[in-house]
Amino acid sequence: MSGTFLALGDSYTIGEGVAAHENWPMQLAARLRAQGIDIADPVIIARTGWTTGELSAALDAVTLRPSYALVSLSIGVNDQYRGRPLDEYRAQFRALLQRATALAGGDARRVIVVSIPDWGVTPFARGEGHDPERVAREIDAFNAAAQAAARCPGAHWIDVTGISRDPRCRNLLAGDGLHPSVMQYARWVEAIAPAVREALPKAL
Repeated sequence: MSGTFLALGDSYTIGEGVAAHENWPMQLAARLRAQGIDIADPVIIARTGWTTGELSAALDAVTLRPSYALVSLSIGVNDQYRGRPLDEYRAQFRALLQRATALAGGDARRVIVVSIPDWGVTPFARGEGHDPERVAREIDAFNAAAQAAARCPGAHWIDVTGISRDPRCRNLLAGDGLHPSVMQYARWVEAIAPAVREALPKAL
């Protein structure tokens, strides 16, 4: 039986602006299968615009079948974009991480937490008149809170923020000038895959 994969998040998880098979969870599953790891295509619970609170509400409304061999969590950009307080995000993220861990059979080593990319470097941000330095500071603060939460139970923390800021990658965007293109998501998968390969043998 294939290992099951649950991906939780927002527009970056669902892959706003790219085809369904081109988002990073689908690319990751395909890459792992090509490397001989038996993993199913992900069940994705994500929607463009979701905050931590909205993802939590969505989880309340669905029936899931734990335990999943792998659970990914990437959420927070919309909390930052909407100006939500950092302390609120920290508390809600911790609650989501606990739910993700429970869905992974209580094993945090099977949870992959993916950082918030820096949308402040995109043409969308420039066109809307956002201050890229302020966006970067706030995203760094939100990511620090998420990373600290992930470290305690032993979940894997994956930094894709640096990829989004890399001059070689920052223009690898979808047609909206905001979300990553399939090529940038492929770079994310390169960063995520080693942690997943470490986690999955414990789960399958």
